[in-house]
Amino acid sequence: MTTFQPETVPGQPPPPDSVPPRDSTVHAPTSVARLNDTIRGFVDRWGSVWVEGEITSWNLRGGNVFGRMKDLTTDATISFRVWSSTAQRLPKDFATGDHVVACVKADYFPRSGDFSFAVSAMRHVGLGDQLERLEQLRTKLRAEGLFDASRKKRLPFLPGLIGLITGENSDAEKDVHRNAELRWPQVRIRTKHAAVQGDRCVPETIAALKALDADPEVAVIVIARGGGDPQTLLGFSDERLLRAVAAASTPVVSAIGHENDHPLLDDVADLRASTPTDAAKRVVPDVSEQRALVAQLRARLSSRLSQRVTHDIAQLEQLRSRPVLRTPDALLTGRAQETWMLVNRGRDILERRVAADDRRTRELRASLRALSPLATLSRGYAIAHLRDGVIVRDATQAPAGADVLVTVAQGSFAARSEGPVEESPAAATQDGDN
Repeated sequence: MTTFQPETVPGQPPPPDSVPPRDSTVHAPTSVARLNDTIRGFVDRWGSVWVEGEITSWNLRGGNVFGRMKDLTTDATISFRVWSSTAQRLPKDFATGDHVVACVKADYFPRSGDFSFAVSAMRHVGLGDQLERLEQLRTKLRAEGLFDASRKKRLPFLPGLIGLITGENSDAEKDVHRNAELRWPQVRIRTKHAAVQGDRCVPETIAALKALDADPEVAVIVIARGGGDPQTLLGFSDERLLRAVAAASTPVVSAIGHENDHPLLDDVADLRASTPTDAAKRVVPDVSEQRALVAQLRARLSSRLSQRVTHDIAQLEQLRSRPVLRTPDALLTGRAQETWMLVNRGRDILERRVAADDRRTRELRASLRALSPLATLSRGYAIAHLRDGVIVRDATQAPAGADVLVTVAQGSFAARSEGPVEESPAAATQDGDN
């Protein structure tokens, strides 16, 4: 506490710093600095206290946390600060809406007159053992593969019928219906009401899930609930419900609480939505976006077709401008002249070849005739055959009385041999000359 030592002037009112707040009067007021210092000294004597309430504000700035805590039954609130050195020792899961018990020490700032509480310790109420069990269950289910992305089912692009599990007349139900219908007016939703907290939460949610999963018209199932403290959301981390969701054949969307809420259902479900409103946006496409997309695709298709047609027309014009297509008769005329020349050339070659072959044939015919026995017979010679076809080359082969067949140039005739005859000297001489 600051020590005030004002100088008192006789006959004048005492300086404000010299007047304790409890002795102040209208003629002898105390100073703001002494009042604040007195308050700070009084507050410092309180020491640390444990207080229970609900966090209504939790803002992290520069490693320090500035927040407010509300009474559980009234509207009374206090502001608190968690310095960075203390925040490092606290759990990281504190958020708005948590039910907590905190060790606080009053802190009054004389310079500004601000009153706050410095937090030295904080814990969730009734969640210590439960959080530990949830972490054990989380580890168990992760080891079994229930959190694996490979087992999660894809949502249909436009579900024909949406199954909704939520509390009766809840804000979550209204949010899903309103946002889904805004995005796709023809959307169909089949709702199964179930308790979203308490002992009836798990069995009623499982029953609703099985009923919707057995309906062949339901394409996707949304489990939705508004925000709440971790204690009220424990039902959506129950192992029975988690295994029922994992075993469902229909895709399941988890839309529990607000962005900071994270029950185990979020990890097992095929898709996690941060809020019921987000679930409606993730499950149902926006009709205006789809219409814009269709219009864009149509425009792209029209542009591509126009480009293709324009390109093909240009190519066709280019082909038509070529000489071969512009004056095709010129090509035919040139080819006709070339064909006429080739035909004449072929005819000349063929005629010369035929003439040469004709001369060769005549030569061969003449040679054949010269070597033919008929040519010899035509000069007056004859060929004598015995009955067995043997040609008579020696007169002794045809003794007297032998039948002989004589072939001449023009036919054959039969004769009978008179036997060999002796040649005259003149005939012998003539044969020798020949």
